[in-house]
Amino acid sequence: MQKQTFSAGDAIEARCTKCKQNNKHMIISTLEDLPVKVQCDICDRQHKYRPPTQPKKTVKRQAVPHKNADQKRWEQISGSADSSSAKTYSMTAAYKIDAFINHPAFGFGVVQRNRGAQKVEVLFDGGVKIMRCK
Repeated sequence: MQKQTFSAGDAIEARCTKCKQNNKHMIISTLEDLPVKVQCDICDRQHKYRPPTQPKKTVKRQAVPHKNADQKRWEQISGSADSSSAKTYSMTAAYKIDAFINHPAFGFGVVQRNRGAQKVEVLFDGGVKIMRCK
């Protein structure tokens, strides 16, 4: 394979440090027939020669239909739970973990855990919601 020689004034493709992309450059100076300093044809900036970068490979991911943990838990609870035993939700009421509630907007749900002072995490058919409580 024949080694390519470069000289001042030749055109070369290089990565421009200002444009942040591969552009056509003009060689300003060489050292042992290799480009050292180049000038970008787009922005006219002079900088150290940097070889052009290769495009990044894109990884194609296949969509795998899966249910998240909340959906699985909701299916387990909703199949065995009796919605008639659910308390009507109120911000002034206190709730224990695994208690059933009936919310006017979100519907039937189950308390998952306490979330600090005066808040509980409730699992509804539409997902987990953080609700105020006593």
